[in-house]
Amino acid sequence: MTTTEIIDRYCQAWSDRDPARRTELLYSILSSGASYIDPTVQLKGASALLAHLVKMQAARPGARVARSTPVDEHHGVARFGFRVTGADGTVLREGTDIAFMSADGKRIERIVGFFGALADAAD
Repeated sequence: MTTTEIIDRYCQAWSDRDPARRTELLYSILSSGASYIDPTVQLKGASALLAHLVKMQAARPGARVARSTPVDEHHGVARFGFRVTGADGTVLREGTDIAFMSADGKRIERIVGFFGALADAAD
């Protein structure tokens, strides 16, 4: 699997409503002990991230998470934009995730998420 395919599976897990499929998606791409952090939460392990996904899906019924930019990567680190779209097509959130990959490049070891666009530097 390419890094882009791994990232797309990760995004798909955020949207998949089937618990078995969501679990399968995450466990196929996360390293043992993988961590996830964003401005609202800090988690360790696939089971903690799965519980967080269920909570997010309940808070935003029908929402979808998708990669919104190409994956940019070097030296085992990948970054990509994401967009959360509501069931009605409204953009609910956008941001950037940074994924730290395993040494063999086959799994995500850590995701660091940021919400919103980067602000321009003030003069």
